[in-house]
Amino acid sequence: MSRPDNKKFFENLTGAGKSIAVLTSGGDAQGMNAAVRAVVRMGIYVGAKVYFIHEGYQGMVDGGDNIEEAKWESVSSMLQVGGTVIGSARCKEFRTHEGRLKAAHNLVQKGITNLCVIGGDGSLTGANLFREEWSGLLAELFEQGLIDEDAAQIYSALHIVGMVGSIDNDFCGTDMTIGTDSALHRIIEVVDAIMTTAQSHQRTFVLEVMGRHCGYLALVSALACGADWVLIPEMPPEDGWEEKMCQKLSATRSRGSRLNIIIVAEGSIDRHGKAITSSIVKDLVVSRLGFDTRVTILGHVQRGGTPSAFDRILASRMGVEAVLALLETTANTAACVVSLCGNQSVRLPLMECVQMTQEVQKAMDEKRFEEAVQLRGRSFENNLKTYKLLAHRKPESELPHSNFNVAVLNVGAPAAGMNAAVRSAIRVGISEGHKMFAVNDGFEGFYKGQIKEIKWADVGGWTGQGGSLLGTKRTLPAKHVGEIAEQMRKYNINALLVIGGFETCDRIKQSASGTKRRVFIIETMGGYCGYLASVGGLAAGADAAYIYEEPFDIRDLQANVEHLTAKMKTSIQRGLILRNENSNENYTTDFIYQLYSEEGRGVFDCRKNVLGHMQQGGAPSPFDRNFGTKIAAKAMQWITKKLNESYRQGRVFANTEDSACLLGMRRRAMVFQPVVQLKDETDFVHRIPKEQWWLKLRPLMKILAKYKTSYDVSDSGQLEHVVLNRPKASEAIAAI
Repeated sequence: MSRPDNKKFFENLTGAGKSIAVLTSGGDAQGMNAAVRAVVRMGIYVGAKVYFIHEGYQGMVDGGDNIEEAKWESVSSMLQVGGTVIGSARCKEFRTHEGRLKAAHNLVQKGITNLCVIGGDGSLTGANLFREEWSGLLAELFEQGLIDEDAAQIYSALHIVGMVGSIDNDFCGTDMTIGTDSALHRIIEVVDAIMTTAQSHQRTFVLEVMGRHCGYLALVSALACGADWVLIPEMPPEDGWEEKMCQKLSATRSRGSRLNIIIVAEGSIDRHGKAITSSIVKDLVVSRLGFDTRVTILGHVQRGGTPSAFDRILASRMGVEAVLALLETTANTAACVVSLCGNQSVRLPLMECVQMTQEVQKAMDEKRFEEAVQLRGRSFENNLKTYKLLAHRKPESELPHSNFNVAVLNVGAPAAGMNAAVRSAIRVGISEGHKMFAVNDGFEGFYKGQIKEIKWADVGGWTGQGGSLLGTKRTLPAKHVGEIAEQMRKYNINALLVIGGFETCDRIKQSASGTKRRVFIIETMGGYCGYLASVGGLAAGADAAYIYEEPFDIRDLQANVEHLTAKMKTSIQRGLILRNENSNENYTTDFIYQLYSEEGRGVFDCRKNVLGHMQQGGAPSPFDRNFGTKIAAKAMQWITKKLNESYRQGRVFANTEDSACLLGMRRRAMVFQPVVQLKDETDFVHRIPKEQWWLKLRPLMKILAKYKTSYDVSDSGQLEHVVLNRPKASEAIAAI
């Protein structure tokens, strides 16, 4: 395949003669192992020697067996494991000059001058100090006779690339840190479980989550579960908050709710710096309202468990990007940190990010709370605004008055997160002064007149519900335009918000891990879109993923079988193949299963699994709840703006291109794109975009499965600045 001249491919970069070491430091976070795996395999792939440094900086100081060369097989079966298998420890000795001198000596003995550090701001700050002192440390080692002059010259520069592993998401410059999404999964699992017992006994639950200096986990989990009240360190409540909170809880009960949920970050304070603990909140509710109230402190359960798909993909992308960054460094290159902005990996100067992170704490210490929220970044700030908008209903007298009626409906297949989006749209619409209507069963229900006004309280508790509570059908509107227009006239509908589409591999791999030489063939949904198969394959460590967007033939299938057979003859004893349901009409899942079974005979056996509609079921993830909530709020605010702009002489004139838009992510920002402009960008026959951004991720799966392939790194290599990392026009939301 020919390559465009303006693209850059990583084959031009070589790691031959380079040694890379990877370590995890500070608190552990789910997904660290995925990052370690990606660094090891990408490093070996480009010809570098890769080393584990066990037990973080302590292992670097102690040396010996703590610094161990890594092999390709060393990182097998670690993708789905939580924590960090190479260990992490806080090291007081590394904070001393003598400790760093020992560490430098140990690295030089192994020929290591490239470090991938996975940890929080303290770990990364320590790495940067180590880099700045490096030449002086080598001079000392030479003076002491511990290294010769040649070694001092050969290893004269130390290169550092950081990846942020922290469940708190407390590092400025990245939308998400490794481990945050998994921690949110743990929190939401607990909240969902607690809600059932709270409803049974009409209880109030106070949940304390981690976040000594950062309230991200508390804020986003409150947004994702529709909590009644949230307390975070960046934005302490105004004086008199106790009475306001109790009024809110009481009002919720008076509307028929049988439970209250309050989420408290462990570092919460009031405006005067006094701690607000979960026990203080409990005692307050009991004394003032007499509600049966219980406290649940989640503690380290938030750090535990299997990493989410998001964290595995994020960590894998960051690990590969970190190796590329090290291959491109020079003696004058500043230490950088690999970050996520929107759906893109970016590199930022490490110390700019650290300094910005420290500025947040300084602003909090000096009680500049509004500034602290802004310094956290646009995403954090928007999360807070959205929570306030949805959780706290204004009195009728304070609501703006509009003459507009807005209807919300779901179309296409049900998807987790739809209900969160509907709840958000309804409540934001009411806050904007609109009369909101719900349409049941999509366009079919629309033309049949299944329309009713919906109130604020009607969508209470919808956030965590799976499927579509409004009901959805695949019926297209074309045949019923007249009836739909009549219903719009009948109910005086001025605007429509349509939520929908074009109208679990990990558990299986764990099963394979418990057997000898077994390959699973998995069929995923997605129509003609291979996103689920591709990104699921990256998250699960698949050996191949067959999709419609990348045509394949029998030679490709045979090459994959031979590649897998060769791997199975080593210590690799499990395999995973994914196939998108419409990837090829002839090479079906049964065909591929039979081919692998026959060609692998005597080396491995096969199993197949068609996941089917279980992929649409279950409760929505924290990401889907949060994303659905924020994108619907943004859509409703846009509708309000357009209605006001187009309202003249008592009528709404919707005759411009941008009166019908699709809201979605493009690179780093949420974009409203007129539907008419999508005509040239869409394959309507197969119901997919003509260009898919995630196709750039497919080579990562192949590389990490030991295939030789091309990887377009045109978007990599540009060192940006933290102050420029957020788009100005619209909020960047982290996406896979």
